[in-house]
Amino acid sequence: MKKIEHIGIAVANLDESLIIYEKLFGAPSYKQEEVASEGVKTAFFSSGPNKIELLEATDPESPIAKFIAKKGEGLHHIAFEVEDIVAEINRLKNVGFIVLNETPKKGADNKLVAFLHPKNTNGVLIELCQEIR
Repeated sequence: MKKIEHIGIAVANLDESLIIYEKLFGAPSYKQEEVASEGVKTAFFSSGPNKIELLEATDPESPIAKFIAKKGEGLHHIAFEVEDIVAEINRLKNVGFIVLNETPKKGADNKLVAFLHPKNTNGVLIELCQEIR
């Protein structure tokens, strides 16, 4: 893993949260998009070399909607940048991690993504990200 790519925060209302985070960072979101396959709308902020992703559910059956219903708004995942997501998935499976999606899928911000089950990571959902080339 190369670095922390971003930190994902689940929010109930993206428009209201944008106001809060724009005040916090003193700048607007640099990118907003919908990922229909995941049932979310996202917004990204930069803070130095770090990124924050806000995620609002667009589908009541989406993982974000279920997360908020169970735990409320807040930290949802930490994403790590990887060079070769398929190789990293295989490496992590071979050392005992549960991979939630063994085939990478298209995520937000021009990334291929895969997730590790929080059971193996002390309750933290880990996302692997590779820039789509």
